[in-house]
Amino acid sequence: MKEVIFDVETQKLFEEIEDFDPGKLGLSIVSAYIRELDNNFKEKEGRMISFWEKDVSKLWPYFQEADRIIGFNSIGFDIPVLQPYTQIPLNKLKHFDILSEVKAILGHRLSLDALVSQTLGNQKSDIGTNAVKYWKSGDSESLAKLQSYCEQDVAITRDLYDHALYNKILKYKDKWNTLREFEVDFSYSNEETSQQQIGLF
Repeated sequence: MKEVIFDVETQKLFEEIEDFDPGKLGLSIVSAYIRELDNNFKEKEGRMISFWEKDVSKLWPYFQEADRIIGFNSIGFDIPVLQPYTQIPLNKLKHFDILSEVKAILGHRLSLDALVSQTLGNQKSDIGTNAVKYWKSGDSESLAKLQSYCEQDVAITRDLYDHALYNKILKYKDKWNTLREFEVDFSYSNEETSQQQIGLF
């Protein structure tokens, strides 16, 4: 199985555009962890890649070949940010949005940081508003920080996904600061695995 775990950063904040349309925010950078899994869904090999706005077209072949494109709030945010850069209907590809899965179970949204901090004991390295500042600064040091932040977000998304895939549990703290855990099932469906096997012949 081929998976792409990805995250995007933007040139603008929502407060800088007229309506709540992620497609108007502009892409600064997209980072993706490209990997291949064995028959037990364990990683055989993987690598991190990043593309600035001018090179984003290099990402599309990876998306089109993937058995799963994994993100966090990716269907509602990341994919609409990317869509203006291609004629490929990105929403038709094989997406797995962790936030959508969580919301379907709990009935409400949680942030990536809320899940990562309690499930993995880790945390995001920075915040999205700083990512926009780094882009606008434009100097080499700021752009290096931006790329590092985006790649680290991809890495913690990957680690959260893997934990859920293998352990079938995620954790968070509720509004009363009580630790909660809930069961998830991120395993591939029979339809997904059969489609992948058909593609081998």
